[in-house]
Amino acid sequence: MTTITRLHADHQLDQLAAQFEHWRQHRAHPRERIPKALWDQAVALTETLAPSRVATHLRLGVADLKKQIALRQPEPAHNAAPLGFVELPSAPASPASWQGFELDLQRADGARLRLEAPHSATLAVAAIVQRFLEAD
Repeated sequence: MTTITRLHADHQLDQLAAQFEHWRQHRAHPRERIPKALWDQAVALTETLAPSRVATHLRLGVADLKKQIALRQPEPAHNAAPLGFVELPSAPASPASWQGFELDLQRADGARLRLEAPHSATLAVAAIVQRFLEAD
């Protein structure tokens, strides 16, 4: 099944190369931007074929094609829920019997987070750490 997909992609790449060539021969001025429709097709082909192969075949710069791929990537979904208080179970009274962990984090912007929590709070701590690292 992969072979059929690649053969189909190769055929589409050849057709797209012909479209690029037609556009190059009939554009208004030499510095005219490549139409979005052609970029969209080139980016779509990179889902099956290597970007370097697509760029070479279409006579495009690999870096330019990769920029177009990045522009079309969906934004990472951030949870829009506001940060709230996360209640953690209280620590045991005697330090000798306390079985937990300490965590000390610092982001590149200088913000610090220090946590002491029992092992049973691992999931809650993971959520707190994720929010801390994703915050601006």
